[in-house]
Amino acid sequence: MPSKNINLSENLSKLSEIADWFDTQDEVDVEEGLTKVKEAAGLIKQSRARLQEIENEFEEIKRDIETEAEEDDEIE
Repeated sequence: MPSKNINLSENLSKLSEIADWFDTQDEVDVEEGLTKVKEAAGLIKQSRARLQEIENEFEEIKRDIETEAEEDDEIE
């Protein structure tokens, strides 16, 4: 499933909010804590997938630029 609709900045913000929630708890509700950990794990998984897609896009652009440069060298 493509994750181009995943916004990394939003995911990082949500992860920060979850971390802040844990930091502000004197006593962590175990059930709520588990829910937060599951949410964070999902956000991390989504972010990793999106980062891999971004890396692939950069590699494709790099290959295109290198191919164009090689073609230009052959013309000269």
